[in-house]
Amino acid sequence: MFISGQIPIEPLTGEFVAGGITEQTEQVLKNLAAVLEAAGSSLEQVVKTTVFLADMKEFSAMNEVYARFFPAPAPARATVAVAGLPRDARVEIEVVALVSE
Repeated sequence: MFISGQIPIEPLTGEFVAGGITEQTEQVLKNLAAVLEAAGSSLEQVVKTTVFLADMKEFSAMNEVYARFFPAPAPARATVAVAGLPRDARVEIEVVALVSE
């Protein structure tokens, strides 16, 4: 399954999450986990991620949070710097995951 890029929006309120890259990365990964679960999958079934960062200088902080959600062996990952993200997000992540039948 291909999950479109998620940005740090709190699903219950529709509000953008306050804070920096750490808080935003955590919310993005929580959002992805919820979408995957609703579709019959999970973060453990993710085989590939693409991380879009507004500033590559924030890679280390993003990676610390990412590692908590994807312990070793982590899925394949590409990380790219972008000129801008929706609603001025610091991070957006999309995933490819397996679905259990």
